[in-house]
Amino acid sequence: MDWEAEGLLDELPDERARTARRELLDELHADGVPLEELKVAVKEQRLALLPVDRLLGSDRRYSQQELADKSGLDLEYLQATRRALGLPVPPPDAKVLGEKDLEAAKIGARLREAGFDDEGMLESTRVLGRGMARYAEAIRTLGASSLLAGGADERELGRRFAAATEALLPLTGPWLEYVFTLHLGQVLRTDAVTFEEMTTGHLSEGRPQAIAFADLVGFTELGETAGVEELTSVASQLSRLAGEVVEPPVRVVKVIGDAVMLVAPDPEPMLATTLDLVERAEGHETLPQLRAGIAYGPAVNRWGDWFGSTVNLASRLTARARPGSVLTTEEVRDAAKDGYTWSSAGPKRLKGIAEPVKTYRVRREPGA
Repeated sequence: MDWEAEGLLDELPDERARTARRELLDELHADGVPLEELKVAVKEQRLALLPVDRLLGSDRRYSQQELADKSGLDLEYLQATRRALGLPVPPPDAKVLGEKDLEAAKIGARLREAGFDDEGMLESTRVLGRGMARYAEAIRTLGASSLLAGGADERELGRRFAAATEALLPLTGPWLEYVFTLHLGQVLRTDAVTFEEMTTGHLSEGRPQAIAFADLVGFTELGETAGVEELTSVASQLSRLAGEVVEPPVRVVKVIGDAVMLVAPDPEPMLATTLDLVERAEGHETLPQLRAGIAYGPAVNRWGDWFGSTVNLASRLTARARPGSVLTTEEVRDAAKDGYTWSSAGPKRLKGIAEPVKTYRVRREPGA
């Protein structure tokens, strides 16, 4: 194939880069990649990723209708599952799926047979899809930063990415199973289903939880002057700091750019953790100050996230907290043990809450 005549070498700066691309194009074309697909990959600047794409791709022998027939699942449920995972849904008769897709469909059928209802399974699948998409993006970032070190031409990059993926894939399943088992055990220990819920078969509408938010002071203003890399670095540092400070029974629910949300079954560990987080940020060289709010009351856990008035209250408190301080409700103060000093911050009118809320600033007692 005359790659130059096809226009696939035009933008390359020197002969070394052109030679590397020729060799990569030759290899991919000999491996069965059509010319049009190569042209699209060059246009989208992802030619070096095609070897990985082919490694991860399906063997394209089944349509989704055939998967439904072979697995015993109805077509509509299979399509809904792919949508829930955040994946494109192919036409029912397009043969774009393979053996791994068939095995996954059979797993879905077994889960259905185990008694899990369809709506619940689809919602948990949405949570899985969002989480795995973020994990895949994190791995991509890790791979890029590691594999691009030292520089390489396009062909060498393609080989590096493919080799790294081949090494990673056999380890991913056992690693994810291990992490899932640990987290499931921790969740069952801290959020055990109550006896009443087991006997009635209905989850309660809320149980007492300590909810906290901590956000970076001045992050919005920073976004108007700082570049994307600096903002990303600051947000990553907050996520890293939360990971270092937070320990069970306190859990990180989510990190949303400039804020982290925490949950715990009791106020005591939440107080200690939130104060640690704010204090550690104070001593950080490049991280802005944090401010935090903690509320204690009924909250509902649905599909890995928390909802209810207590969550809203904690968020509103955070917005009213001073830089470097932790603002709480009276319920948090009353449930706390010794070792803290409290000062009234006065009743505050908070958005969405009808009555003024008594608020308190909390610090550790000296030497505590």
